[in-house]
Amino acid sequence: MKSEQPAAASGQAFKLLEEDEPAAVVVERPDSASPYLFVCDHAGNRIPRRLGKLGLEDSDLTRHIAWDVGGRGLAEEFARRFDATLVRQVYSRLVIDCNRPPDAESSIPEVSESTVVPGNHDLSQQEVESRRLEVFDPYHDTIKSIIERRLAMQMPTILLAIHSFTPVYHGQSRPWHIGLLYNRDDRLAKLFLRLLAEDETLCLGDNHPYSVDDFTDYTIPVHGEQQGIPHLLFELRHDLIERETDQYRWAHRLANSLERALDHSPELIQWDESK
Repeated sequence: MKSEQPAAASGQAFKLLEEDEPAAVVVERPDSASPYLFVCDHAGNRIPRRLGKLGLEDSDLTRHIAWDVGGRGLAEEFARRFDATLVRQVYSRLVIDCNRPPDAESSIPEVSESTVVPGNHDLSQQEVESRRLEVFDPYHDTIKSIIERRLAMQMPTILLAIHSFTPVYHGQSRPWHIGLLYNRDDRLAKLFLRLLAEDETLCLGDNHPYSVDDFTDYTIPVHGEQQGIPHLLFELRHDLIERETDQYRWAHRLANSLERALDHSPELIQWDESK
């Protein structure tokens, strides 16, 4: 991925975003008192102007390789329902994946699923750094700042990272409607699994279709585990939420379980002491 050649002969830093382009992170309801803090790592599919289309077709930029299809709308509906803070990323995961450690091979993918991404090949160190500094860091610095402020004010905080997943991956069908993903601590996941299982029409994935780890995930290990707050990566299969009407319907269908989970908030807030 990285070349030893500088991005510019002058040796000056490579500037990624132009002055009139949107900032990488959007925060809705920053001062909300809701216990829920929603984040959406793959909400946007925008490509910075300087990168063109990364050598891809327009149709590629609407696929799951570019963003979590339906994820932004679902996260926005959840946040509206609970009058909660939402932090979402504007730029495509193909520019830099905001749920990958920056030193991971998949941080700036040269191939996503089976699609070659020409604009991610042979990048200089400066080009790589510009994506981290202008896209990845502002997003995660914002989440960190919000959590630290809430904890300093002793506000109950439950981190829910909203994602979507493909119904078929490398030819394998995925039966789950919802995946509840975690790493070392499964307590919030188990609570949601128990509540959601009351709807017998749902096929639930307990750490499926993925599991969270320190090598291929960033948001939950860094902002959930390291901060010692209740946390969960919440996935919906994207064919269920491609349309706005479906995003609204699923958000409100699942809201009852999220509301009931708050009945457990006293024990969830005492996360460290209950370990």
